[in-house]
Formats: sequence, structure tokens, C-alpha cells
Amino acid sequence: MNMQTVSPFGFPRPISQHGVVPVHVMSHSSQSSIPNLSTTSISFTQLQDKNVDLSSKIEQGFGPNGLGILSVTDVPGYSSLRRNLLHLAPRLANLPKEVKEELEDPHSRYNFGWSHGKEKLESGKPDILKGSFYANPILDTPTTEASLIQRYPSYCASNIWPKNALPELEVAFKALGKLMFDVGLMLAYHCDQYVSKGMKIHKDEGLESILCRSRCHKGRLLYYFPSQQIIPNGNSLSSWCGWHTDHGSLTGLTCGIFTRDGEEIACPDSGAGLYIRTRNDQIVKVVYGKDDIAYQIGETTEILSGGYLCATPHCVQAAKGEESYGVERSTFALFMQPDWDEKLKFPDEIHIHKELIPSKAVLNFGEYSEMLIGKYYH
Repeated sequence: MNMQTVSPFGFPRPISQHGVVPVHVMSHSSQSSIPNLSTTSISFTQLQDKNVDLSSKIEQGFGPNGLGILSVTDVPGYSSLRRNLLHLAPRLANLPKEVKEELEDPHSRYNFGWSHGKEKLESGKPDILKGSFYANPILDTPTTEASLIQRYPSYCASNIWPKNALPELEVAFKALGKLMFDVGLMLAYHCDQYVSKGMKIHKDEGLESILCRSRCHKGRLLYYFPSQQIIPNGNSLSSWCGWHTDHGSLTGLTCGIFTRDGEEIACPDSGAGLYIRTRNDQIVKVVYGKDDIAYQIGETTEILSGGYLCATPHCVQAAKGEESYGVERSTFALFMQPDWDEKLKFPDEIHIHKELIPSKAVLNFGEYSEMLIGKYYH
């Protein structure tokens, strides 16, 4: 990746909270020339079979010439778990103000519980268009060690659930998050098999092992409030989520659900959705099925895999035009990342953040994250 394209300009919050690194991408005056590309897909049946060689699929999706994303199809139980959780997002966002304030956690920089208006848009203004609910779907309390909670609050704090106001949220959040995590681990196994053909992976140092023993995976339920004005067609590509590259290891994504007045509708604008910047600086719109789980590679995996697996800058564009008025959107992301204490053994040659990481360095993920925060935000 050309590091000159990575910039702190307009990025909402420190890396440790979002698991993303800001990217500045020149705006495109015409969207009509942007192609739509379907993700490389793998069926769940293939994925769960460790004897199947999926290297060509992994390379197509995650390799040096891939889009940094692929999707998993036909995951048993996924469709209903996705709908169960995403339909709770509007109910959460519309809870009384005092209830939502009880769900806020300033000490974790709002990286646990409810967050609204704490982020900034690329313009520098507070983002009041969407609300987020963060939780670790695997562990309610990653650690009880006070010094760790103090040092890494966005990883080590405990979950905050609306047990009285919306008790079903915890069940739905954990169910979907755990399923996406389990499928992600299966995908990580095949990523390791692909990478091992090009470089030696020591025992317990592959992506699957790193993610399996981590205590700080993070789910994010996002709710985009109904648009109260018609968004003009000339609006920025990154109107829903600014350009960024994921910072962690592997990010699982659901397809969003659109609703108007409580009723589910089709996306009102074919131009809305996920956009990716390719290796040759082309902007493409990426599409995958509503019942597929998409996975994107993060920068930590790109570095540790020696570039065999590659992360790509991406953004999300809002729905535009008259049909977008009053439309709300709900979606979910699972950030799979190493444990804060995970020793990351960096390869001899590093192409990302090489000015920060000494050759053959050994840092834990928490230290590495703090170095990136220092680079971009201090």
C-alpha cells in the first residue's frame, strides 16, 4: 500500500476504539463510471472442510490482487440471527435518553455500550446521523485486572447491557457475534493454509491461533437514523462511513437492513453501499448477498502475513434521492483482533507503518495499537 494515501485527516476517533486507520481518497466527480463487483464467495460446506484446498479462493479475495474481501454463503442459522439483531437496532436507538446515558462508558472512550455524537465526520463535525452499540460477544468481562483496564480501556472493559429496557439485545448480539466469530475462525484456518505456501508459519502463530486465544473481539451494532432531508445525488461517496482501512485482523460484516416507519424495505438507492479502493487506485462498489457474511482483511493480518493477505481502504455511501427520505439503516460488524497481550512477531520486510516498526520487532497488540494512535492523533 502506498503510505502517502494514509492520512489522519478528518478521522473520527482513535484507532483503538474503531479498529480502523484513516485514509484520504480523492473524490470522484462521476459515480456512473464506478463498476459493481461481486465478492469472491465460499460456501459454508466448503469452509468447514479442512481437507478442501481453498487457496485459490483466498487468493482471489484476500491476495495481493484481490479486493480484500470475500463472502461466506449458506451459513446455517445466520439469516434469522441477522434479522433478530438488526431489527433491535431501531428499538435500542429510540430508548429514552436517560436509559441510553446509563449505557454509555466514557472511560472506554465510548467503545463499550452506547455511543452517539461522539465521533466526527470527515468535515470535523459531530456525527449525529448514526448511533453505535459496542460489546464483546465472546466475553462479558475480558479481565478483572485493574491496571489492564486502565491501560487498554477500549479492549479490557466489561460489557454494558440494557438488561431491563431491552433484555433481548444481549441474547441476539451474542448469538450473531458468536456465529460470525466461529465462521471467521474457519476462514482464518484456510487463510493460514494459503499463507503457509509462501512463508513459514510457526506453531500457534497463524491467524486462526491468534484469533482463537484473543479476549478482545468487538461487535458493533450500527443504526443510521432516518434521513430528514433528501440527500443530493452529488453527495460524497463516504457519506455514511469515511474512508478507512481496518486496523485489526479480520472484520465480519452483515448486509444492512433498510426500514421506513418500522417496515423493512429494499435499499432505495442502487448506489448506496460499500466501496473499495483497489491496489491500482480504482474505486469499485462491492456487492454480496443479504444472507452472506462478508469478511475483510485488516492491516495487522497484512503485516503478519508478509503481504500475502491484503487490507484495502473502503467506505460506505448513504442512500440518496427522494426515495431515501425517512429511511433508516441497521447493520453489524465484528472486529476480530489479537489479544492486547498477543506478541506480534513482525517479518523482516514491512510495507505498512514501517517507520514505526523496527525490523524483526516483537510488540504486543496493545503496544502496537498505541504506536498507531501516537502516529495519527498526537
